[in-house]
Amino acid sequence: MPHINFEVDEEQYESLKETKKRHGLTWKGMLLHAQRELDSDNGD
Repeated sequence: MPHINFEVDEEQYESLKETKKRHGLTWKGMLLHAQRELDSDNGD
């Protein structure tokens, strides 16, 4: 199974972690949710 790894600074990490926690997502779930939002037809 492929892996995705990237680095973020501490402030970005804390912000992402809080968003993940607030929405009850896993890291994978948050990434997939972002993909769906970006790919959705929102009139752009």
